[in-house]
Amino acid sequence: MKNKNKTVWGSRFNNAPSKIFEQIGASIEIDKRLFEEDILGSIAHTQMLIKQKIISKNKGNKILLGLKKIRKEIIKNNFDFKKKYEDIHLNIEKRLFKIIGNDAGYLHIARSRNDQVITDFKLWIKKASKEINSNLNNLIKNFLKKSADNVNTIMPGFTHLKNAQPISFAHYLLAYVEMFKRDRKRFSSNIDYIDECPLGVGALAGTSYKIDRNFTSKKLGFKKPTNNSIDTVSDRDFALDFLSSASICAMHISRFAEELIIWNSDIFKLIKLSDKMLTGSSIMPQKKNPDPAELIRGRAGKNFGSLQAMLTTMKGLPLSYYKDMQEDKALVFSSYDTLSESLIITNELIKNLKPNKERMLQLANEGYTTATDFADYLVKNNNLSFREAYKISAKLVNYAERRNKKLNELSFDEVKKVKKDLNKKVMKVFDVKNSVNSKSSYGGTATKNIKRMISRLKKEFK
Repeated sequence: MKNKNKTVWGSRFNNAPSKIFEQIGASIEIDKRLFEEDILGSIAHTQMLIKQKIISKNKGNKILLGLKKIRKEIIKNNFDFKKKYEDIHLNIEKRLFKIIGNDAGYLHIARSRNDQVITDFKLWIKKASKEINSNLNNLIKNFLKKSADNVNTIMPGFTHLKNAQPISFAHYLLAYVEMFKRDRKRFSSNIDYIDECPLGVGALAGTSYKIDRNFTSKKLGFKKPTNNSIDTVSDRDFALDFLSSASICAMHISRFAEELIIWNSDIFKLIKLSDKMLTGSSIMPQKKNPDPAELIRGRAGKNFGSLQAMLTTMKGLPLSYYKDMQEDKALVFSSYDTLSESLIITNELIKNLKPNKERMLQLANEGYTTATDFADYLVKNNNLSFREAYKISAKLVNYAERRNKKLNELSFDEVKKVKKDLNKKVMKVFDVKNSVNSKSSYGGTATKNIKRMISRLKKEFK
């Protein structure tokens, strides 16, 4: 009875592991969130063992009933997770022994913790990727709704944070929709890459039992079994793919948050945020700070850090499995939690954002944003090369700047000072609305383009 509480691998050892190693080596506080996947994998494995007559139907059914009971206990918070049993796999196995007795020992036939944990982890990442894509769908829908309300809202487009050319605010929002669509594709692609079942490769070499890996793959929703047992237990590419996708997505929403912070400032005043998305100051009564946006911007670093940590962990590992890999779950879980919360906050930000249309239009007319339109007009109507037209337009900008005028404030006579043989129709190019609607090339900011794109995207994201 003195060996009752030994680890499953303790038969080879005369002494129990040190308390400090037990504390550091145990992952149960992290991987207990894999319990659904672990039980699902064990059920599929048991069903396969029964089917292949590796264990009797009677023993297999006892195992299945025990696993289902454990699942209910965990869901109802009636399960005692113990650090001395290291991880979710052994915690469940130990409980199974208490429920059904020694027949629980048959569950681990033709299986190692190495293939077991990767199976659990892949199942979890598949589920997590689908949940992130669901959050991205909601975010895209709200961006589309805000876009539809602002097709005719004119604002300056920026390069180098300087006024560049007039654009529609809707067109700006749709740029982020394209980013989020790519994020969805990345997570969807990861699900495809991950869709090979590790269960049955054992510790690293496979097994001598007559197992049916196609059966377990199908039961667990994978397309096929993995091809190489060594690669299977060595592989953490699927975790890196997830962390990479999460980092890129976090970068996208961090860029959006940064713009909101700038635009909400007293200098720009391009947008207003609802009080629900602002906080105050402990000393300055007048302050309304965009803290949620700042948190999103800051939290992206946690996603980047998890990716870098995982890459560093994996870079020096020979084949096949090493304890270093145990760090993978904490990094992925943290990245998932961080990104999920950030997506939810971003969703609230876009819903509670109101453009300052008057200020946007005012700023769109500043910075000589229609100078390129004037150059294009000269090319089309005065038989000039673009470089010749560019120089003439630059002269007009210099003239307006010296007189402290915007381009749309110049008279026709003033415009003719840089090019005498102009038609009065040239004055239309300095209207920012005309500028926006002239950009009718595919993907451009013209109103008709935007309306078509919104319509198309709304069908895609019903």
